[in-house]
Amino acid sequence: MGIIKVENIRVFANHGCLKEETAIGSDYRVDVEVKGNLLPSAKSDELEDTIDYVLLNKIVVEEMAKPKKLLETVAKLIIDRIFKEDQLVEKAKVTVSKINPPIGGDVEKVTIILSEKRKK
Repeated sequence: MGIIKVENIRVFANHGCLKEETAIGSDYRVDVEVKGNLLPSAKSDELEDTIDYVLLNKIVVEEMAKPKKLLETVAKLIIDRIFKEDQLVEKAKVTVSKINPPIGGDVEKVTIILSEKRKK
């Protein structure tokens, strides 16, 4: 078992429950951690034998571009696509942070973390 992390993916998106959030948008940070068998790729030195982190980044950017009310929904959509598009991923964890959320206080960010194992 091995771990691949794609950390601090910075995107601008329009998620939120408030009308202003979806109109104005905010900065977000997304981290992805996936687990899978990396030994075949360690031996073969071939991209097709490993989890492609370029694909992971692409999935995050594309899903973050689709406005949703809740960060939980966005994280779940990211995880679902990871499992659909990369069969080598056995477990995925996605962290989505909204930077400077409009919650009436001096708050750096709010973060949700969602993780799932592949259903067999």
